Amino acid sequence: MVITAALVKQLREMSGSGMMDCKKALQVNDGDINKAMDWLREQGMGKADKKASRVAAEGVVTSYIHGNGRIGVLIEVNIETDFAAKNEDFQEFARMMAMQVAAMNPKYVTPEEIPADVLEHEKEVVRNQALNEGKPAKVVDERIVPGRLEKFYAEVCLMNQAFIRDDSKTCDQVRRELIAKIGENVVVRRFIRYELGEGIEKKEENFAEEVMKQIK
Repeated sequence: MVITAALVKQLREMSGSGMMDCKKALQVNDGDINKAMDWLREQGMGKADKKASRVAAEGVVTSYIHGNGRIGVLIEVNIETDFAAKNEDFQEFARMMAMQVAAMNPKYVTPEEIPADVLEHEKEVVRNQALNEGKPAKVVDERIVPGRLEKFYAEVCLMNQAFIRDDSKTCDQVRRELIAKIGENVVVRRFIRYELGEGIEKKEENFAEEVMKQIK
């Protein structure tokens, strides 16, 4: 069954869950909105969304150094209480997010952080690509551009990327599962990634593959 934007929106309004979670729920349940609602409840997604407005000011700044100092990542992950910040699952999530940044080199945490000029430029590029492929303008604007922007987000935004340990989930889905498990809001606030010799012409390395070896 084709999962339409209207169906995703309807499920979002019914459940209060995020767009990506609603889309995933509908895909898993062949477009059956009632089964998708049950799936979201079973996964704890609705519970996670209710906690999303709560302030998370505690947490950790953790680091990951890869390849004898060739890549370094600092990342801040917040949670509501200092007690929960000591939780092993929370600590592991922060460590995995640092490794994700090292491996996949995102530019932003979420799509909301993308500067307006960058987003507009990307929209223009993907729109022109689709028009040059001979697609009708209405289809381009209503379906193709939003679809290609989702792929763009999955490349440049940490929370939209496929999780390196389980690529059937996004990093945001892993975060929401942790919220449901711990019972406190969890937010990846910011990160910075350094790569040795960045900007200097050198042999291309597959850092994603190397980081994956570290977590197996």
